[in-house]
Amino acid sequence: MIKNRRALHDYFVIQKLEAGISLEGSEIKSIRAGKVNFKDSYARIIDGECWLVNLHISPFEKSSHFIPDPTRKRKLLLHKHEIRRLRVRTEEQGMTIVPLEIFINEKGLCKVTLALAKGKKTYDKRETLHQKNMERDRAREER
Repeated sequence: MIKNRRALHDYFVIQKLEAGISLEGSEIKSIRAGKVNFKDSYARIIDGECWLVNLHISPFEKSSHFIPDPTRKRKLLLHKHEIRRLRVRTEEQGMTIVPLEIFINEKGLCKVTLALAKGKKTYDKRETLHQKNMERDRAREER
């Protein structure tokens, strides 16, 4: 499981949902090896389909001939009613769809946990860090 730690720092998570991801070539091997970078990645709804943009999956070292573009758009596999609901929330309410983690499920399929999120302001980020530090100090005192 590969987590996007930056997303929880930059966004308030409103709702989470799980989606399949369409991969090409040896991208699954790179994901299993943990060669994924979430920097600036987000999901967008284009023509009734959900796409994951700017997710960087490094090329597999031992791949020989077909190497897909590391930052290409990847289609997310969601039901139409889920896509419709996400489109309404993002367009009307100004929310963003960000990937939180990528994992391989029990059946061996690659899944992405998406979050419908609202951006944090700078003072919100500072408040979150302050609360996190207070909890860490409390945990130290209990030990």
